Amino acid sequence: MENRSLVTIAEHSREKILYMLEMAKEFEAHPNRHILDGKVVATLFFEPSTRTRLSFETAANRLGARVIGFSDPKATSSSKGETLKDTIKMVSNYADIIVMRHHLEGAARYASEVTTVPIVNAGDGANQHPSQTMLDLYSIYKTQVHSLLMAMRHFNPTFHFIAPDELRMPEEYKIYCREHNIKYVEHTDFTEEIIADADILYMTRVQRERFTDLMEYERVKNVYILRNKMLEHTRPNLRILHPLPRVNEIAYDVDDNPKAYYFQQAQNGLYAREAILCDVLGITLDEVKKSKGVIQ
Repeated sequence: MENRSLVTIAEHSREKILYMLEMAKEFEAHPNRHILDGKVVATLFFEPSTRTRLSFETAANRLGARVIGFSDPKATSSSKGETLKDTIKMVSNYADIIVMRHHLEGAARYASEVTTVPIVNAGDGANQHPSQTMLDLYSIYKTQVHSLLMAMRHFNPTFHFIAPDELRMPEEYKIYCREHNIKYVEHTDFTEEIIADADILYMTRVQRERFTDLMEYERVKNVYILRNKMLEHTRPNLRILHPLPRVNEIAYDVDDNPKAYYFQQAQNGLYAREAILCDVLGITLDEVKKSKGVIQ
């Protein structure tokens, strides 16, 4: 049986990504459907992530599915010593699809190998978060490219990675960029000059949960803060993205700037995750377009 799990976005071709964006667009037009009636979606969050969990659960509910699961592993048998394998195999008896977030890198891959029920990786430590990638791409599609299907073959991005030395881009990703002829520049300073020519400014928080040394976290957590005055000379089409939650890295005076797009970006996550649930369950774009029984 084909394993339709979504563990990493790297397993999707460009054509498949465009296909998924088209499906997300269809769900934005009509987010409430009965297309997953009778399906059960399990959300297993071994690590807290309010937005991702609520987004997936809302997507399932809006499509007619029922949701089971947990958001606190302390309330499950894993707190008694049950292995991840046993938890996954047990839940597989009850659900048609498992959405899982785990603090260990590779946990989603492992889960997909021990069950025939499709696994959706909702984040495995500092490794992969493919549904976030899809909603980010959909946000870029909506704000930057009016005809992405035609433009992608001409798309030639340049990335500017801005981070302190402690959080610089891992070498493996820079190797990937070089192997695929993706242009990038590294910076340690966050200045108006660097962002002046950007089309997308993607801010992220410094994740405390990824640090074993809290002194190091305290030292770098407020290194970069975006303030509204820094946007005066940016491009008109600039959009500011952030996966949320934010801490201090975007000042509140940015929220009213029309270039701020992070709350709309979070809303786009609903449509992207509706598309992911359907695709992983083998429902095609044509079936989505033909689906009846729109939920009122």
